[in-house]
Amino acid sequence: MTNLTNNSPVFIPTSRLFLRMANESDISSIIGYFQKNSVHFAPTDPTMPEGFFSEPFWIERIQKSLVEFKSESSLRLFIFPEESRQVIGTVNFTQMFRGPFQACYLGYGIDLDYQGKGLMYEALVAAIQFVFGELNFHRIMANHLSENERSARLLKRLGFTVEGLARNYLFINGAWRDHVLNSLQNPDWKPR
Repeated sequence: MTNLTNNSPVFIPTSRLFLRMANESDISSIIGYFQKNSVHFAPTDPTMPEGFFSEPFWIERIQKSLVEFKSESSLRLFIFPEESRQVIGTVNFTQMFRGPFQACYLGYGIDLDYQGKGLMYEALVAAIQFVFGELNFHRIMANHLSENERSARLLKRLGFTVEGLARNYLFINGAWRDHVLNSLQNPDWKPR
């Protein structure tokens, strides 16, 4: 599968998938993924920035993602089915903090056609192992809309603990929306 890694600094294989950072050859697949799923993601995601569905936007975003990874401020991964270059999902670890916090935020999404097959769970198990093991973070936080039962079940299955409710947390779909706050701690964390 070497030809599919495209020299990504992070390549995470699972039994049915692989996760890696994007490069410019992925742009048409990325744009297609987001265009196809724009209605599906609209109720839970913030409004896309101007130019989001354009090649120049993604050239800049991919370059910025590499800089952010090297500076340990984010890790933005795309999910691909095994032996394919078609994007079917995303897993993002953002707002990475070191020092006494050693924590980051998790965000994710999957193509509507691939929901309900255990693929997001499979991708997140592998990605979380990477962030806890290779990157040695202590805590991952993930928040979801109160009514997003699918995410609530997924996070619970992954071992996340509900820590509370944040009122008017994010501006989503034209309104300030409450979010359930969740976290997962690395039981094997040791200072490096």
